[in-house]
Amino acid sequence: MSSPALAFEAQDTPAPAPSPWRTAARRFAADRWALAGCAFLIALHVVAIAAPWGLPHLLHRSAFRQRMNEPVSVAGHVTDVVSEDGIPVGPCATFPMGADLAGRDVLARVAYGSRVSLLVATLGTLLALVLGLAAGLLAGLYRGAIDTLISRFVDAMMAIPVLLLAIALGSVMRGGNLGVIVLILGLVNWTYLARIVRAEVLSLRERDFVEAARALGASDRALLVRHLLPNLVGPVLVFATLSMAGNILLESALSFLGVGVQPPTPSWGNMIQEGMAFYGVAWWMSLFPGLAILLTVVSYNVVGEALRDALDPAMRRGAS
Repeated sequence: MSSPALAFEAQDTPAPAPSPWRTAARRFAADRWALAGCAFLIALHVVAIAAPWGLPHLLHRSAFRQRMNEPVSVAGHVTDVVSEDGIPVGPCATFPMGADLAGRDVLARVAYGSRVSLLVATLGTLLALVLGLAAGLLAGLYRGAIDTLISRFVDAMMAIPVLLLAIALGSVMRGGNLGVIVLILGLVNWTYLARIVRAEVLSLRERDFVEAARALGASDRALLVRHLLPNLVGPVLVFATLSMAGNILLESALSFLGVGVQPPTPSWGNMIQEGMAFYGVAWWMSLFPGLAILLTVVSYNVVGEALRDALDPAMRRGAS
């Protein structure tokens, strides 16, 4: 065969289709706000992980050490960390975010509190993923009585306001223990994923590849592992990202109301609660933990929305 013929055949050979995940990654990378949110979340997680080792060396401050009667230099003047009137020192070179009523560094407590908030939100999201996936897969795959029972239970759970349910569970379980807070977050959030997974499974089970697998004698376990779960990665990933934002808000609300993480363990929620009564004279005690919650939640929401648009561009076109 001549070389022109070979060149002609080479031109007619279609290029391999790009991977769906690579295409989604390209769409996600085109969103600058999502990349900024990712950068902030990565930095926040690094701070949270390194807080116990980095804070004593970088800030020379402890999140727990009380320095009420110690002097500090502010604008060339030596003053107490907490004045005789009970007013802590505000943001300065020594305390970039000020001090609280016990003379503790607010910056150190915000950084250390990120460990608690992120840990509780992450574990609560993982628990919700396990419960929601199990319920949604069972309801969508087997249908019938199992589907009816699970769906009605999910409907009943979703009829209860989330915050009221979380407060009730926190009061009954005597919140304060991190394990109890994780359990509460998982129990109030799994129903949303269960509905999402059930709807996806009901759609997937009618597809040709699932019918072909059944015709070849594939078991239910094989259908779940090889065909259903891989197609649920996108929705589950989006849910997990958005659920992290909701869990951080919910944990902060519970701690603010006194049924979440208890002092002296720093949490963004209980830090805001401690400073609310003194907002007029020590605004920094509540402002900086509030900003930490705001930036973290907004970053998770932006990343979650960008993931949804990247994994399901048809939804973005429909919304626009």
